[in-house]
Amino acid sequence: MSKPVVALVGAPNVGKSTLFNRLVGERLAVVDETPGTTRDRLMAECEWTGTRFDVVDTGGIDPTAGITGALPGQSRPLSIGSSEYIIQIRFQAVMAIRDADAVLFLTDGSAGPTAADEEIAELLRRNQRSEAGRKVPPVLLVVNKCENEEGQRGIYAFYRLGLGDPCPVSALHGTGIGELLDALVKLLPEVEAEDQQEARVRIAILGKPNVGKSSLLNRILGEERAIVSPIPGTTRDAVDTQLEVSGMAVTLIDTAGIRRRGKIELGVEYYSVLRALKAIDRADVALLVLDATQGVTAQDAHIAGFILDAHKSAVVLVNKWDLMRKEPGTVEQYTAEVRTALKFLDYVPVLFISALTGQRVDGVLPLALRVQEERLVRIPTAELNRLLREATQRHAPPTRAGRKLKIYYAAQVRTDPPTFLIHVNDPELVHFTYRRFLENEIRRTYSFLGTPLQVSFRRRR
Repeated sequence: MSKPVVALVGAPNVGKSTLFNRLVGERLAVVDETPGTTRDRLMAECEWTGTRFDVVDTGGIDPTAGITGALPGQSRPLSIGSSEYIIQIRFQAVMAIRDADAVLFLTDGSAGPTAADEEIAELLRRNQRSEAGRKVPPVLLVVNKCENEEGQRGIYAFYRLGLGDPCPVSALHGTGIGELLDALVKLLPEVEAEDQQEARVRIAILGKPNVGKSSLLNRILGEERAIVSPIPGTTRDAVDTQLEVSGMAVTLIDTAGIRRRGKIELGVEYYSVLRALKAIDRADVALLVLDATQGVTAQDAHIAGFILDAHKSAVVLVNKWDLMRKEPGTVEQYTAEVRTALKFLDYVPVLFISALTGQRVDGVLPLALRVQEERLVRIPTAELNRLLREATQRHAPPTRAGRKLKIYYAAQVRTDPPTFLIHVNDPELVHFTYRRFLENEIRRTYSFLGTPLQVSFRRRR
């Protein structure tokens, strides 16, 4: 099951991005005094007392008069700001609230409850009175900029928002963040471990819009006659499809197209992207679909980076191959272009297909299952140390400032993904090029097709 998602909502310039950076421990969100700086949203992982969850930073909701209308799913007319982005930003926040497992509603303690806060509070209260049968996320009211006594005294005014006890914090200085996280993790649902007897290979279909993901899914399901049943996906955005391939239980995860950051439309499209990223987190193997007529674009590489960051196995599918003009060596030349553009995924297999005609589509799932098998390979410790010993004899470890790297012992500490721990005299002496050399030496004997390797170094005590 995927990690819980926490949506961070509030009016412009209340400190949402500052709090986001504080929670995730990195400066990921752009922080600026200009209201509305955050338009393209961010999601990152946070961990507190052993509980892991994803935090989503959303754009500020500005209720200043100027535009009227009603949002989809909302019967009450709205009166919101004059910017052309305001209606989309508000709808984006609504989608965040509906899809989240918990909501942090951030306000500005130095300004007191504002009209914007009142508008958002009403939106949250209406969501709490949601239709029967739909999960309603709990809301935690957070009052920011409470780093002094005046700010602490001002929190009592926020009781009038009707959302329970306020949590005073200072996102800038870190005051009250521990107490906030303590309260938050109590509201999050428990993540249940998947039943090993019901374990399935989860395969996600990913790619930018209009590369043929839906056509591929339909072609696969039309070819496979052992479909059990469609079931609602745990991410609420799509329908996962269960089927059986060569006796193996498989779940296909369909996703929305992922556009380049900055090209993502505010609102529904952004959250379809967010769900696609959650699908990567759920998957064992990702099928990255490319459009053969467009070549490998920067956005294709961007999505490939998401897959790599999540340490997932992958297969690159070059779709619409039927539209390409063929000459001797076309496949080899195109493969070389893919390898150059996605050089950080040089271990990933490339398959040329046509979802429209069905060309090579019958080989997609068998290849994905082979990649999953490689993901679970374990190298015996004695064999691993022999491989590394021979590798260091062929290519001596680097030397820095007169000190030479010494490799003492190695072991594979886990599979899924394959993870190796190498004991050395000083991890600081390991250059990234030598790390890559050792990875390649391991792959010479054990290919780990389509699967990333995690190699870490530890000082021997």
